[in-house]
Amino acid sequence: MRVFVTGATGWIGSATVDELLRHDYEVVGLARSDTSADSLAAKGAEALRGDLDDLGSLRRGAAGADAVVHLANKHDWADPEGTDRAERLAVEAMLDALAGSTKPFVIANGLSDIVEGRPVLESDASPAVGPGSDRGGSENLALDAVSRGIRSLAVRFAPSVHGRGDWGFVNFLTAAARENGVSGYIGDGTGAWSAVHVGDAARLIRLGLESAPAGTRLHAVGEQAVPTKAIAEAIGAALGLPVVSVDPEDAEKHFGFVGHFFGQTLTGDSTATRDLLTWTPNGPTLLEDIAAGAYTEA
Repeated sequence: MRVFVTGATGWIGSATVDELLRHDYEVVGLARSDTSADSLAAKGAEALRGDLDDLGSLRRGAAGADAVVHLANKHDWADPEGTDRAERLAVEAMLDALAGSTKPFVIANGLSDIVEGRPVLESDASPAVGPGSDRGGSENLALDAVSRGIRSLAVRFAPSVHGRGDWGFVNFLTAAARENGVSGYIGDGTGAWSAVHVGDAARLIRLGLESAPAGTRLHAVGEQAVPTKAIAEAIGAALGLPVVSVDPEDAEKHFGFVGHFFGQTLTGDSTATRDLLTWTPNGPTLLEDIAAGAYTEA
């Protein structure tokens, strides 16, 4: 099977490309630069030059593949509307290229802003509908495309997809601890995040690609609820820094943009995903990764 992967040299994308290559898939990765293209070639994958604004490249990549895994996102926190618009147009372009083919289309999403007061379930539909909504409503756009003859799947990732080399949220929390000389948590620290090791997340994508029915929502969640205070304590121990509470009003100043997310409880359940795909996460836990130096060693 030939798989077109956007975000192929990103954090989750790199692990996904490795997972697919290990299982004898042909991989074509979207590459924005010569460096990215060279990285893919070194692994044995093919590079297609382009980016999320290059709709022609996206259409060609999708049309020439047996499956698409869409992991790229601009994540431009200074221009969220532009990010959402780009995501919508990119997904529309790839879905148009796949219409009527019965080929798999895997789209990435997160767990935020879906439900309140409990973990998100796979059966919970995203409330983001239409071009002006979060991520341009791309999850629902993709799942609606099942009616167009596409085997669309949504994979919702835990806020921490962790491991050595991660440059995501926990990396920013660690940088904030270094900068401030303390490892902080917000308020009483009773908020919680789900987490999953990047290798487990990549395996889930492959398993979903292979066997998940059209219209399925999958949750890449290895640990359902890691307390934010425990995350701060692990970072503090790894850096040898004191651990303190940060007033919610000071969160953005202390943590930067990640403070908005660290102040929330972002959790999801993955029972249905595990049962459907016989997926059992077996990588290190988030706290084990932090303690092992994944975020503190050069």
